[in-house]
Amino acid sequence: MKHLPGQKRGISARFRHLRTASASERREWLFALALLTPACLMLAIFVAYPFGRGIWLSFSDTLIGREGAFVGLSNFVKLWHDSIFQRTTQNTFIYTAAATVLKLALGMAVAVMLNMLIGFKRLLRASMLLPWIIPTVLSTLAWKWMFDPTFSIVNWILYRLGFINVRVDWLGGPVAAMWSVILVNVWRGMPFFAITLLAGLQTISPEIQDAAAIDGANAWQRFWRVTWPLLMPVTMVVMLFSVIQTFADFQLVYILTGGGPVNSTHLFATYAYQIGVQTGKLGEGAATSLAMFPFLFLVVVFQLWYVRRDEGR
Repeated sequence: MKHLPGQKRGISARFRHLRTASASERREWLFALALLTPACLMLAIFVAYPFGRGIWLSFSDTLIGREGAFVGLSNFVKLWHDSIFQRTTQNTFIYTAAATVLKLALGMAVAVMLNMLIGFKRLLRASMLLPWIIPTVLSTLAWKWMFDPTFSIVNWILYRLGFINVRVDWLGGPVAAMWSVILVNVWRGMPFFAITLLAGLQTISPEIQDAAAIDGANAWQRFWRVTWPLLMPVTMVVMLFSVIQTFADFQLVYILTGGGPVNSTHLFATYAYQIGVQTGKLGEGAATSLAMFPFLFLVVVFQLWYVRRDEGR
């Protein structure tokens, strides 16, 4: 039985069609299956199994060196009443929201400037990627030295400019530490936004901008009414990747502050590491790590729905 192009078929219908298919069609199907098998095995080993193992650990009282027993939702109930976990949840949302908005605003500004630039385009585009391609540990250690209260170059510059009279311990106070880690995250992630948005800007035909200018639209109106709507699909995709990466950030915060001072910069990943590895409570650590999954799932569903809605329009 032949199926019409584009007609939806279930798995059983596909196998029935395979039995009646020609030899060449069977070879193509087996070849496609052979190509997909390594990727499926890698996903099963490195993604599905760790995720499933993490779910099991979150429902157990496993400790380092001792296999635990099933305890149900006890770990999650304990986290729900944990004041540090509540602070961690608040920190994660503040950190993700502030960093994503700043990266989007600065990345858009840089992308627009690079798009209008005439000379040295390739050199500037390549240099823009340096903060993003440098290993996170190395760049974060450099920033930690720059924030040092004794040897801080940031303090030295601000002192020379007359903005401060005493040394500032950027990582020693709760508010200053949080905004310091946000600043480093923005510095590191902004080039990704800029380059991606620049690629989106270059796909927009100049004729559209010229038509809007002829109709009397100024520069801001052309950006807000023409450029921004056309960039929205690209923007939503890059924001999706950024939110996932920022929400689950670990290296940057752990190296700069270790979650301190007084748990003021703990994120889900750093707090899960502290509980699961440093204290040896693998079950509670897995539950802490798994707590971020519902939030990320909702973010992904919303952004994908938004992108597909725009494509439908």
